[in-house]
Amino acid sequence: MTVRALLARLWRRQSPPEPLRSVDAYARWAAAYPPVAHNILMQTEETAMLALMPPLAGQRILDLGSGSGRYARIAQTAGAASVLGLDNSPAMLHHNRFAVCVQSSMDALPLASQSVDGVVCGLAVGHIPALTACYAEISRVLVPGGWALVSDFHPFAFLSGGRRTFQAADGQTYAIEHYLHLYEDHHRAAHLASLTIEAIAEPRLPQSSTGSNLPAPMPIVLVLKLLKPP
Repeated sequence: MTVRALLARLWRRQSPPEPLRSVDAYARWAAAYPPVAHNILMQTEETAMLALMPPLAGQRILDLGSGSGRYARIAQTAGAASVLGLDNSPAMLHHNRFAVCVQSSMDALPLASQSVDGVVCGLAVGHIPALTACYAEISRVLVPGGWALVSDFHPFAFLSGGRRTFQAADGQTYAIEHYLHLYEDHHRAAHLASLTIEAIAEPRLPQSSTGSNLPAPMPIVLVLKLLKPP
């Protein structure tokens, strides 16, 4: 599949399909969803996440919204002491081979306080209506001095008509539920959770992916590195 065709699938600006609840969408998608960055959106996001990620060797890592285990695989390969994957989709967790997996929502984590060194949450918070409880739970389970990396579909991309879509085994294209979270929303939720935003990345799609004669596209992903005070 060409990059242009892939972008057309990711960005359905004209009459986007009615979005499915995330748990229903991933039930349709799980069997074909690989544990790697398999499209230009995810590749751009992952590059930005890895640039901000601290060394993982010896750390206890929570892969929140783990899905098929993309970041769990990365943590395992990097020598993490333990990797736990949490996700609300049993279908996705069934295909996760890289972490001990537990089905869970993002706003009530089944973990003891101060039990993990780092949290990675890739492109999952957009599926929940509000960030406050999720960020509070991330802060609660982190050890003092712990860190979190959170990525989201960029609000500018969503406001301009971009949608997260996929093609299921039945050949139909579906959109996944997505809630708009501005940077202000992330900032407020982090502040309430006593987390400090240490770094931000707003990567754009590669110029080659949209045509060399077009202006540089707007940011596609918002990535934040959060720290819990020692």
